[in-house]
Amino acid sequence: MREPPDALFAALADPTRRSILRAVAEDGPVTATGLSERLPISRQAVAKHLGLLRAAGLVTADRAGRETHFVAVTEPLDELAVWAEQAGRRWDSRLARLRRTVEGRPHASPHT
Repeated sequence: MREPPDALFAALADPTRRSILRAVAEDGPVTATGLSERLPISRQAVAKHLGLLRAAGLVTADRAGRETHFVAVTEPLDELAVWAEQAGRRWDSRLARLRRTVEGRPHASPHT
C-alpha cells in the first residue's frame, strides 16, 4: 500500500480541523455557518479549515442555492488506518528481530 498523501496528515494534524471533521461526520450535511455557531471560531476560519479538509479528501461540498453543505468522506481515514496497521506490523517485525539479536548475544561484562 502506498503512503497516504501529506495533505491528509496535515489536515488531521490540527485539533480544530479534527473537531470540525468530527462535527461534519456526526451532524452532516452541515454548512460553515452552522459549524461556526457551535465552535469558538469565526465562519471564515471554519471555511478555511473546511477547504483544507476538502483538499485532503476528507469532506465533500455540495452547493444548494446560496449555501454549501459539507459531508464527511470516510475512505481516506479507512485507508490511513490500513496503512498505519501495516506500518505497525513492519515495525513490530523489525523490533522482534532486533530483540532476538540482542538477546542472542552474550552479556558484556561491565568491567571490560
